[in-house]
Amino acid sequence: MYVLLIIIAAIAVILGVPDIRRSLISRPAFGFFKRVLPPLSATERDAMEAGDVWWDAELFSGKPDWYRLLRTPKPQFSEREQAFIDNQLETLLAMIDDFDITMHQRDLPESVWQYLRQEGFFSMIIGQQYGGLEFSPAANSHIVARIATRSLSVAVSVMVPNSLGPGELLSHYGTEQQKQYWLPKLANGEALPCFALTGPEAGSDAGSIPDHGVVCHGEFKGEQVLGIRLNWNKRYITLAPVADVLGLAFKLNDPEQLLGKGEDIGITCALIPTSHPGVETGDRHFPLGQAFMNGTTYGKDVFIPIDWIIGGQEYAGKGWRMLVECLSAGRGISLPALATASGHVAERMTGAYAYVRQQFGLPIGKFEGVQEAMGRIGGLNYSVESMRRLTVAALNQGQSPSVITAMTKYHMTEMGRTIGNDALDVHAGKGIQMGPRNYLASNYMGVPISITVEGANILTRNLMIFGQGATRCHPYVMKEMIAASNPDEEAGLREFDSLLIKHIGFAAGNTLASLWHGLTGARFANTPVSGVTAGYYQQLSRMSRGLALCADVSMLTLGGDLKRKEMISARLGDALSHLYMASAVLKRYEDDGRHESDLPFVHYAMQHHLHQLGVAFDGFYQNFPQRIIAGLLRFVSFPFGIRYKAPLDMHKQAIAESMMQPGATRERHTFLCYWQADADDMIGHMELAFTQMHALQDVYKVLRKAQKQGVIGADLNGEGLAQAALQAELIDAEQAQALSACETLRMRAIGVDSFAFDEVKQGQFKPLD
Repeated sequence: MYVLLIIIAAIAVILGVPDIRRSLISRPAFGFFKRVLPPLSATERDAMEAGDVWWDAELFSGKPDWYRLLRTPKPQFSEREQAFIDNQLETLLAMIDDFDITMHQRDLPESVWQYLRQEGFFSMIIGQQYGGLEFSPAANSHIVARIATRSLSVAVSVMVPNSLGPGELLSHYGTEQQKQYWLPKLANGEALPCFALTGPEAGSDAGSIPDHGVVCHGEFKGEQVLGIRLNWNKRYITLAPVADVLGLAFKLNDPEQLLGKGEDIGITCALIPTSHPGVETGDRHFPLGQAFMNGTTYGKDVFIPIDWIIGGQEYAGKGWRMLVECLSAGRGISLPALATASGHVAERMTGAYAYVRQQFGLPIGKFEGVQEAMGRIGGLNYSVESMRRLTVAALNQGQSPSVITAMTKYHMTEMGRTIGNDALDVHAGKGIQMGPRNYLASNYMGVPISITVEGANILTRNLMIFGQGATRCHPYVMKEMIAASNPDEEAGLREFDSLLIKHIGFAAGNTLASLWHGLTGARFANTPVSGVTAGYYQQLSRMSRGLALCADVSMLTLGGDLKRKEMISARLGDALSHLYMASAVLKRYEDDGRHESDLPFVHYAMQHHLHQLGVAFDGFYQNFPQRIIAGLLRFVSFPFGIRYKAPLDMHKQAIAESMMQPGATRERHTFLCYWQADADDMIGHMELAFTQMHALQDVYKVLRKAQKQGVIGADLNGEGLAQAALQAELIDAEQAQALSACETLRMRAIGVDSFAFDEVKQGQFKPLD
């Protein structure tokens, strides 16, 4: 007993007396921390410090405040935004013929280009004082997504000027003179912008761009001025072939130190009219059959005045920081909007097709193999839309959560890929034959584009999400890194000492809480709601503790090696991401009013994300190099094993049935889809058949029974089916007329486009009816 009291007293003295604590604990820990501190390049530090932290930091804390999440206002549109959506957007959608754009013109029609310019579609992020629309991230996301349900080529053409590019860079960093000159031109469509970052040897690692400029004096408009002599070679630049102004990222050197910033100034961004002498617009690319403008630009010994640097001389060398800060917001809007559009189209149309297309006398959506794919489509689409809403909700509040937008871009485009694959599997031949009635193929082929641009997904998952999240979201690590890099070592030690005590308490609390939740199944964890979803909040709180514990131990034991252990860090990033996605699902369910009809989708999504959390943690434990530590971590968080299971079949089947039913749930889950009530419309031909078949479902039940009994032929369809049923007195004349019209729609809906042999050979695609 006395020995125990002595030990407790000794620990209290060591921890409680600052000088003793610093001497025995903090100073050795400080030295160790400096040794294992991951070395950061200047570009890595800029990326690390860019943007904000938001709900991701709550999840990393081990004890997320669910009430704070549920209080977050859901995205809503202003009256001005809603009017634009109801009028200009609808007008644009009616003008779009995607098959003509992609297969015939390989470009947007001039009428569409002109409408986009005159109505301000390229100026959604530009302030009203400069003539722009100045729409919220929520409106921007909605508009791009809805256009993408009609045409990916048009959506990308609208998306790019409203994402990372001259408009955004000027709005945030431009001089007032630059803003006054360029932003009105960009807003009214007089100048179409592009931004050139990627080159032959610099893709996702933009910090390695070889394009360079040298500060020097040169002639401009007949006068000798201070400027930059530039050389660049860029590719994959969207809108480059038609751009009037080029945003350019390059490395700037000042060998004569004319700017007084040293010789190696760093990445810089400038704005250059494409008509400027020496600027060359090269060949056009053809990205996976899409018709949006994408191509090359290059220049050799091009001289520009120094005040063409975005932000002026002051921002020379700050280009990388500018880019990552802008990207941290834009990455959460544009590409996620495209993924969401694909999900909405896939859910709505796969449900319709699975009902309209019949096999063995039943809709194919009644077969369990098809229902499994439909369950994934509906369940993942619920997650995708939930994630889009929560992310734009953060952006609407002025947040710029760089880790969250990286997660959003990666996981939404990957889930979009899975949804697209399943939709094609269900549609089979209907999905692979190109033509005006194929509503899946264009977006399906565009999936790799979204996955590749704005940071390739492999890089985003393996390096960015956890690599940035571990330091930005952790309550102490970033501050400890700053303390450790303090040139005044004693001042750094004092700051580190204060943080270390808090960090020790944080780690101890997460360890004990993780073990408690593991032993009790998190049954005593706090939850902000009651009912069927309460247990999900408790499990997410438990996993939040587990993530915080594993992250702390990984950084402590692996140090700088963690950056190179990409598979380990990627799994921790997956855990953080699935915590965020599951949070978004629960938030959406509450925001939408807790509809009972949504529960199959919620259950599927939550079970999927919890199961993937288990997969991520299991992979982490199996591959963590310190095997004893890995075993201890597994025991603390999962003393009875990892028991999260994949979504149940019953939920997949319930989702499949819901997808085949018209009504409020279907409209709520697929509201982004645009279609016209026209049998020749890309989506309308299937939608009309679907609704008409439901209107006549009682008639079809009678006919199926009669066919099984041999009263009428089992191979009849169209007018023949209607006449046979009328003659057999199964239906009356009015029903026969309605059935004949419905059968015409049904056969058109399950049909595919075909073309004259010689016309296809000549590159002409005029569908045969």
